[in-house]
Amino acid sequence: MGKFFSDPVETALQYIYYENRTGGRRGKEGFDLLTAASQAGDGDADCVLARCLSGTQYVWSGHHFPEDDQKVMKLLHRSIERGSALGVLVAKRSGAFTPVWQSRSPLTLQQAFQLVLEKAAGGDAFCQYTIANTYFWWDFLSIQGKSREDFPDPQAFQAYMTQEITKCEDWFWRAFRGGMYLAGNNLYNYYLKGDEGYVAPQPEKAAEIFKIGAEMGYPLHQKCYADDLKEAGDLAGAAHWYLQAAENGQPGLWYNLGEAYLEAKGVERDIPKAVFYYQKAMEEGSIGGYNAMGDLYYRGLGVPQDRAKAFECFHYVNEHSDNKYCYPFLAVCYLEGWGTAPDYERAYNLAWETKDWAPRSRYALGRIYGEGLGMPADIPKGVDFLQRAGDLPEAVEELKHYKKTLFGRWVRR
Repeated sequence: MGKFFSDPVETALQYIYYENRTGGRRGKEGFDLLTAASQAGDGDADCVLARCLSGTQYVWSGHHFPEDDQKVMKLLHRSIERGSALGVLVAKRSGAFTPVWQSRSPLTLQQAFQLVLEKAAGGDAFCQYTIANTYFWWDFLSIQGKSREDFPDPQAFQAYMTQEITKCEDWFWRAFRGGMYLAGNNLYNYYLKGDEGYVAPQPEKAAEIFKIGAEMGYPLHQKCYADDLKEAGDLAGAAHWYLQAAENGQPGLWYNLGEAYLEAKGVERDIPKAVFYYQKAMEEGSIGGYNAMGDLYYRGLGVPQDRAKAFECFHYVNEHSDNKYCYPFLAVCYLEGWGTAPDYERAYNLAWETKDWAPRSRYALGRIYGEGLGMPADIPKGVDFLQRAGDLPEAVEELKHYKKTLFGRWVRR
């Protein structure tokens, strides 16, 4: 039996939460341990498993756990019935400790708080985080059975609220240092915003949280700190921390690194490295990664020019997102039959959708109108679109096929 919970639950907490600082490689093992323990009747396992299924607000996105709100509520209710003190406090925070479930609970809210508090004082970071949240989110009012009416005047109530709310700070710091990056997230918000007139904001402390978390090794905070550095103009620092976060398993960052090396943002330009990182982004299903590689294949930059591969990349983007960056490229691919059969109607629709900002779309429309592809030719309109494509090389070249007659009419040469 573990020090605070059953062996499976303690091991799962280690794999899922406390090892985030090393990339959390064993999250799936922890999830499976919780699933088995829950099925065997462990109420604490029910509670932690519920958190794992509650989305990235409650568990690191790098674990790629599914979300299932319906199952979450079932697990929390079962955790209550099985007498998990942790489950009662988490259910309270989640709105699941309703009067009906209070009547089914072997523990009162006050009893649950005392049991979890003992484990928090003993050093368990998940419990420290849970106790901190009872103060941060004002659950202490229900736990202590207090309300504004219990105080002689507003000043006394305000003093009480400030005294209780500020207790979250120490507990969050303990949990943060103990492996709960989530505690750092709440500390950041606590410092940044304060609390409704009871606690003043401390933005200078908020500004340090993600740096501290990054140096502790939390991948999400490495990403957040990199974002902060990028916004501040420290592109070299941003590139460093993006790489640390990506190598530690934080999703969605390989694209940032590809962009940094392609455009020399904080690092020396290195197109092969950019290609490598963009391809890793594609392995994650990154829309940005597919767009970037489509662009490189289209231009033949860093890879052999391959318009069919470019079409595959852009087609993926179009099928999996509403991102319109791919539209001008797809329009030309459908126009030319690169990687697909020619389809002038699709080429027209994609180009028309993006004609206001994409020179390549204006080029496609210029071709369609000028040559009468899929519609009657309208040479003046075609020329107008080609001219509006600016210095796009293919548009400049295409305009050479047109000339004005003595009467000022545009015709094909």
